[in-house]
Amino acid sequence: MGWSSDYLEEARAAIVGAATEQELEHARVAYLGRRSKLTEALRSAKDLSVDERAELNRTKATLEELVETARQELRAKELDRSLAEEEVDVTLPGEEVPRGHLHLITQIRREVEDVFLGLGYEIFDGPEVDDVYHNFTALNTPPWHPSASPNDTFYVSDSVVLRPHTSPGQVRFMETHEPPVYMVSLGRCYRRDTPDPTRMPIFHQVEGLAVDRGITLADLKGTLMYLSKALFGEDRKVRIRTSYFPFTEPSIEFDVSCFRCGQEGCPSCRYSGWLEMGGAGVVDPNVYGCVGYDPEEYSGFAFGLGLERIAMLRHGIPDLRMLWENDLRLLRQF
Repeated sequence: MGWSSDYLEEARAAIVGAATEQELEHARVAYLGRRSKLTEALRSAKDLSVDERAELNRTKATLEELVETARQELRAKELDRSLAEEEVDVTLPGEEVPRGHLHLITQIRREVEDVFLGLGYEIFDGPEVDDVYHNFTALNTPPWHPSASPNDTFYVSDSVVLRPHTSPGQVRFMETHEPPVYMVSLGRCYRRDTPDPTRMPIFHQVEGLAVDRGITLADLKGTLMYLSKALFGEDRKVRIRTSYFPFTEPSIEFDVSCFRCGQEGCPSCRYSGWLEMGGAGVVDPNVYGCVGYDPEEYSGFAFGLGLERIAMLRHGIPDLRMLWENDLRLLRQF
């Protein structure tokens, strides 16, 4: 291995003399690479003596250390050069960093929460996967009712469903709170609906409940009117009509005039001039029986409204399916 010392000095000169990292890499490949003389010698090290193998390993370790030292020195020189030569004008505006923002539905949800927090309501989050008892039985909904059918509701098992509304949150809240009760529950719901301009299998809802002494249907109407003005302004027309829901009696539905056609009729409103916002009514006394409230002493109202439909009315979105397409051309507008 008489070549070892000459090889080491030759490699040292090439490594130390490298002016750039590219030249240094060329030197490393030439003297430490797979086809270098040193590597070929190491491949046949089994035929060498112990002292010769030790000398080869020392040569390799020395060269590797030289390469790393030279690399650090070159990087330090480049940093010093850039700091000395490259000037930064701190008076120039910085580059704008793209930032995301809350989805429109999340914005609507927070605005609705703010409206009811201002009225003194509590916010309650119920489970999205819930039992049949809280979704139907405790809400005075019999097993034969269409809403409890597998054709309308997603069943996880015979006793567990994906909640079709946020109404079970009312029951869960009343089970742990004594009157007076003022609460709203907001979140995702699931129904076996065919997607169209006003419906999706997954949607968002706000459910409200007020239970106290002396509450009447007039209090419900006043609350819905207040919510409508807070969300849509004074110009939108509101219609309240009678309806039926198992957990309210009497029951009503709450509609808002169509933004798109000026009530002339269009696909968005199904040519009726009105968009249905949701259902409401005075809480049925049978519901109180499931939570231990005295219906002779307390009365209350409940309502459920769709957040997607609020977004449609607020911003003139003709088809709520657009909110699920993740098209940035739409989402960046809000």
